Amino acid sequence: MRLKIFAAVSALSLSAAALAQQATEPAFTADAFRAHVAFLSDDLLEGRNAGERGYDLAARYVATRFAALGLTPAAEGSWYQQVPFQESSLAEQPATLSIGGKAFANGGDVLIGPSAFDASQDIQGEVVFVGFGLDEPTRGFDDYAGLDVKGKIVAMLSGFPKGTPSELGAHLASEKARMAEERGAIGVISIPTRTSLKAVSWEKRKDYAGEPSLTWVGKDGKPYDEAPGIRFGASLNTPAAEALFAGAKAPLSAVLDQADKEGGKPKGFALKQPVTFQRTSTKRMLESPNVVAVLPGSDPALAGEYVLLMAHLDHDGPKAEGEDRIMNGAMDNASGIATMLEVARAMGTSPSRPKRSILFAAVTAEEDGLLGSQYLAKNPVVDGKVVGVVNLDMPVLLYDFTDVIAFGAEHSTLGPIVERAAARMDVALAEDPMPEQGLFTRSDHYRFVQEGVPSVFLMTGFSNGGKEKFTDFLSDNYHTVNDEIALPFDWEAGAKFARINYLIAREIADAEQAPRWYANDFFGDTFAPQASK
Repeated sequence: MRLKIFAAVSALSLSAAALAQQATEPAFTADAFRAHVAFLSDDLLEGRNAGERGYDLAARYVATRFAALGLTPAAEGSWYQQVPFQESSLAEQPATLSIGGKAFANGGDVLIGPSAFDASQDIQGEVVFVGFGLDEPTRGFDDYAGLDVKGKIVAMLSGFPKGTPSELGAHLASEKARMAEERGAIGVISIPTRTSLKAVSWEKRKDYAGEPSLTWVGKDGKPYDEAPGIRFGASLNTPAAEALFAGAKAPLSAVLDQADKEGGKPKGFALKQPVTFQRTSTKRMLESPNVVAVLPGSDPALAGEYVLLMAHLDHDGPKAEGEDRIMNGAMDNASGIATMLEVARAMGTSPSRPKRSILFAAVTAEEDGLLGSQYLAKNPVVDGKVVGVVNLDMPVLLYDFTDVIAFGAEHSTLGPIVERAAARMDVALAEDPMPEQGLFTRSDHYRFVQEGVPSVFLMTGFSNGGKEKFTDFLSDNYHTVNDEIALPFDWEAGAKFARINYLIAREIADAEQAPRWYANDFFGDTFAPQASK
């Protein structure tokens, strides 16, 4: 990552827009930040699961805060952009994957989700191992070279080769199903690498086995799918993967050994064990809203351009059983919503309104696959153009962070804006300390990157004791009932996080030029090939 500017940056390097902010910058307080988190993570909201009562209560809270700040409803006179969803579930009949005649039940060494399209499936096929399953020869990834996968099932390693830039790797890994479909495959089997199992254990993955899945429904009435030709997917633990590689050109252990090496790219080959896949799925329809508001820009020449501040409002709802069943989502993502509301307050009460318009969005169904943000990106609520995105997702606020990771900043002119905001606050910019997590594609800004919009997403960094507290949160509290306000929050860090994001968004809004992708940047070239660079 190029961003290594620290607090020593001179005030002389600040832009005119940044300097103009200093005299009128609003205050951010720990108490105001805590108040939002306290309500949004209360048991009353039942974990804010998309489509359920608790989420709707949270949406009403955000809408009332927008109204109190004097913002304008953005969804044709409403605060709510209703998103139609199809929820798919596995039927009572168990889903199974048979490998070479040996059946593996779902929830053991095989994980299978429901289908959004087919009520019943019984599919047989040959399997071809395709390495990491990456098909981007211009970037040195040619895993399908020499392999015929048409009408077959592909088995691939999860993630991407070690040493690949984390944002590029995360993007390519998220495109694997589409790449397989373009090569003619009908199914995808994923095999975790040793690195990915360290990041998320198989036991943790099993917690999600059999859960329903959501897909938003387009205006044509069909569920949206980026790779509809892939008829099924499954993930295999080591025993099932070893069965799949029985009698193969190379054993699974050798493949995993190679994947463990820096730059290791195991070559593909046909596997000898046929696979049979069976599942039955049911579906139901539901709705859940994105909550959207606008602060109109003050400059008539720029007011038709929008800066989007976005945070996901949903979490995982209640667990099926246990004394404490509610996954309150205090850090994930009541803290992100609190940040957005505090930035909205600062923008709305500033003596000088931002030159560009600001679109605020509390989006739904992030936990189900970044669905609310994808719907918003493909179904705009404003007539103008979204020129930049500042995404707010799960800052870990258990310590006084002294550095941040700015995902996306190095790809566009948002980078210098982030540098200036960090320098003003004596906050350093650091490289991604957890590339194996693929965080660049796991939060809502990515849906706007896919639409060609420069975007940035800050994560609190590992300095000043952050590494231990951040990783402990991920292992002990993330997506559990422990993510609640009883955690030892540093509320001053919350106010600090709101301020740095305000500085970033405010400078984007007041800058003479809208953010632009850098020339020859992968994401700009891929998603905005015609845009000025």
